[in-house]
Amino acid sequence: MAPLILASASPRRLDLLRQVGLEPDAIDPADIDETPRPDEAPRAYALRMAEGKLAAVMPRHPGKLVLAADSVVAVGRRILPKAESEADARHCLTLMSGRRHKVLGGVAVGFPDGKVRTRLVETVVRFRRLQPADIEGYVRGGEWKGKAGGYAIQGHAATFISFIAGSYSNVVGLPLFETVQLLKASGG
Repeated sequence: MAPLILASASPRRLDLLRQVGLEPDAIDPADIDETPRPDEAPRAYALRMAEGKLAAVMPRHPGKLVLAADSVVAVGRRILPKAESEADARHCLTLMSGRRHKVLGGVAVGFPDGKVRTRLVETVVRFRRLQPADIEGYVRGGEWKGKAGGYAIQGHAATFISFIAGSYSNVVGLPLFETVQLLKASGG
């Protein structure tokens, strides 16, 4: 396999790759505008973000294999933010309380020959009904910081989840099965 460049600063994505024996040769995060477009559907947004990150990083690494990804949490057609404040986290958790939401993982791989392949992975997650004390306790714990939808499934929020259908690793930050299949297409 050609040298692998991870176009992400996410420690979760790096940990997930390492979990399946993949160690990037370099980490080169993309710095792109992640603002959703007006009326943009969550699925389109997740794929656009992954492709945009790849497009920003791939030219800096000719002849290498570049992996970019993005995770989007959506309730209906509403794209939830990466929680940057306690208010963001409370808002997201309140919206998801007692309902299903989707985690959409966009994955884009740029190959040494310049070709690009993408995948969109959807996982459905249902939160039990959260009490105000559940939300406040979670917010105080700080796991929500910088997380899409304001939660980390691999932490205390696991106690909120009554149902999951699809890729668990996608909810953590990278759908491993689909990612490995894309990387294998490179001949590695």
